[in-house]
Amino acid sequence: MPYDRALIDLTATEAVALLRRRAVSPAELVEAAAGRIAEVEPAVNAVPILCLDRAQDRARAIAAGAPRPHDPNWLAGLPVTVKDLDEVAGVRHTFGGSVLFENYVSERSSPSVELLEGNGAVTLGKSNSPEFGFNASTINALFGPTRNPFDTRLTVGGSSGGAAASVATGEAWMALGSDLGASIRLPAAFCSVVGLRPSPGRVPRARRGMSFSMLPVVGPITRTVADCGLMLDAIAGEVWTDPLSLPGAAPGAFGTAATTPRKPGRVGFSMDLGVTPVDPEVAAVVEAAIARLADAGAGIERKAPDLSQGRDVFHAIRGVNHLAAFAPMIAQHGERVIPEIHSSTERAASLPIADYARAENARVAMFQRLMDFLEEHDFLICPTAVMTPFPAEWRRVERLGEHEFDSYIDWIAITFTLSLTSCPVISIPCGFTAGGMPVGLQVLGRPRGEDALLRMAAWCEEVLGAFGRKPVDPMIRH
Repeated sequence: MPYDRALIDLTATEAVALLRRRAVSPAELVEAAAGRIAEVEPAVNAVPILCLDRAQDRARAIAAGAPRPHDPNWLAGLPVTVKDLDEVAGVRHTFGGSVLFENYVSERSSPSVELLEGNGAVTLGKSNSPEFGFNASTINALFGPTRNPFDTRLTVGGSSGGAAASVATGEAWMALGSDLGASIRLPAAFCSVVGLRPSPGRVPRARRGMSFSMLPVVGPITRTVADCGLMLDAIAGEVWTDPLSLPGAAPGAFGTAATTPRKPGRVGFSMDLGVTPVDPEVAAVVEAAIARLADAGAGIERKAPDLSQGRDVFHAIRGVNHLAAFAPMIAQHGERVIPEIHSSTERAASLPIADYARAENARVAMFQRLMDFLEEHDFLICPTAVMTPFPAEWRRVERLGEHEFDSYIDWIAITFTLSLTSCPVISIPCGFTAGGMPVGLQVLGRPRGEDALLRMAAWCEEVLGAFGRKPVDPMIRH
């Protein structure tokens, strides 16, 4: 179906400015998005569950309502996608393509979706995810793999892979994702867009799940840092049903920070955090980006705190949480539950309680070393992914060069190690390999320091370029 490409090419910030002035209507943006989805979905498979009639109804209702020109959190009818791990009232919800929930329809929305739609977003559909978010590549039994728009033979990473691909290709102007070990940042890096893992509690989480765990968070995926701040304003807030929920920031605070670039002072940099090998091709792109940031005035220092226990600590803590969350499901459904969940829960069940206690103590020590480091440094930078995207059908990575990974998720140790710290972390595009595949940088800020982190990211984007600003047309390869 035909659509207005000029609308698709707008950033979220530009589109919202037009919506607030009523220079364009929400229905026009929904129509443009629907046309773009029809064009690119066969190539990427990013949004397998659509709710376009609901979106048009919502668009018309917003257009008929009173304008809110002075509310900086108001999205005024901007179309978005929601990851198929968060619920949207009246819309099919499969928990990431699980055959166990193939026909389930949500009765109510998740708190983050309630905030997002309450601030004027229009949900177009549910983006693809691995089952229960249990993998770092986006593939599941119901919908199959989501494919990378820069090379459709390859993966988008996971678990918010459909979300990142929907933004990168212009199917939506922003996407709601979630991140436990890598799930916002990795797909953002693989798709050359921006992804923010906020501090735990910054964005309220679903009422079901690991309510007291600091690992799972909900956050934005967008094409620019300014768009990231805009979306964070729309989804951040205190919700009493989330026991970790933080008080809301001042209206528009994150959007203001994301449009106020600030050059950092002292910044630590590590290529591997002491936890993983890194592909030389990725390392070369990262080194070039770090050199440009240093030349522009950032005080880059090649030092980082000791986080080398991150892999063992993460496996212990994540596994125990999964044992609590998924053992009842395994007992009920057996082999219909995906192998990754069996693997994680079995590993946790065999872990002596003393080993879990030691992991908690090691995590505290890692955190204290990081806090000491951040007393003298404003931020810590490292790569987002240690390799380029691999075939979309792969469910795990076995090795990198001569290094063989012990676990199906050990290749994302550079992201899940930072998850353990509970600090906000943003992934921004920093360039491309010689083969044309995107590479991302992670920037970690101080706890609950999203405003400073967004200012730093905006400055990096000024220096390096906004590589994801314009949607990409899928590069179809067989």
